[in-house]
Amino acid sequence: MGIRYTLAYETSTAADLPTNSAKTINQGINFAGGPVDEILIRYDMTVATGSVDGDFGSCMDAVRFVMNGSTIFDYRAGYADTSATTASQFGYFLNSLGAGRFVEEPSDTAKSATFRIPVGRQAPDGVSRLEWTIGYAAFQAATTSGTMQVWLRYNSNMTNTTTVGSATSFSHAASEETVVIRVPANTPGTIAGVLVENDSAADQLTGIRVVSQSDYSIPNSLWKALNGDTYNGVLYSVDGTSTTELQFAQTCPGGLFVPLLGLSMNADIIFQVNSSAVTTRLYTPVITAPIGAAEKPSQVQTTPVPTNVSAAVLSKAEYGTS
Repeated sequence: MGIRYTLAYETSTAADLPTNSAKTINQGINFAGGPVDEILIRYDMTVATGSVDGDFGSCMDAVRFVMNGSTIFDYRAGYADTSATTASQFGYFLNSLGAGRFVEEPSDTAKSATFRIPVGRQAPDGVSRLEWTIGYAAFQAATTSGTMQVWLRYNSNMTNTTTVGSATSFSHAASEETVVIRVPANTPGTIAGVLVENDSAADQLTGIRVVSQSDYSIPNSLWKALNGDTYNGVLYSVDGTSTTELQFAQTCPGGLFVPLLGLSMNADIIFQVNSSAVTTRLYTPVITAPIGAAEKPSQVQTTPVPTNVSAAVLSKAEYGTS
């Protein structure tokens, strides 16, 4: 099968689209079984000038997917602000899981954005169910029109499953504190990393020590070097700066992805966090596990029909028939 893209859902209903008031939508679809590699959310919208000053991901306040009764992706933003001209926390998070997982074509009034969410699930044969909840932050002006699409990417060569667990919320004092980050129960795999989100665009973070992997607190700037952010690793759209190219940055304000390099899940994750201010942070774990994709079987012929041109020629020459 290789890769196959299937359009699973499409709507132009205003109730399903972000606009100048915050809202939460809930939808669900039935889909065919098979190796679902990614869920793609795509928006093509016409908006008023200045509706979204930074990248489109700044309107995504929460995104949750449930497949066949199991939560496979549960994201919450520390903050969502469509007036910000910086990288969004949601876009930053997806691109930390792989380059190009959030992309946007910069434009003032024509918004076109795609979010590629890795899931890596082998849906059973027959009919499966996908449910989603999306919370939108308010645009700066009302939406004129648009469409939202949900695509499924089937991939017979996918090699791992990805689970984004529910965030652990922690109210920080301006001091060093121990944060215990919960991981989903009965979820196999190892921990690829943890997304750390502040409730504002300020980092207010001096350093983090991953207790199982470091003897000392690692400064915030060193984490950004280790995860690739400082290598102009943050890409985002600002239509007021350019409508033909994305912007480079070395940081996502209020966001930090901490790579844990496959940390085992035989215990909760423990961080020692040095906070420089009183604030609330979210800690979102990302778990991956090996998986073998299997194509959905099709009807096959059970009686073999052998062909042998050489034998047929010989038979005809010897006996006058084939």
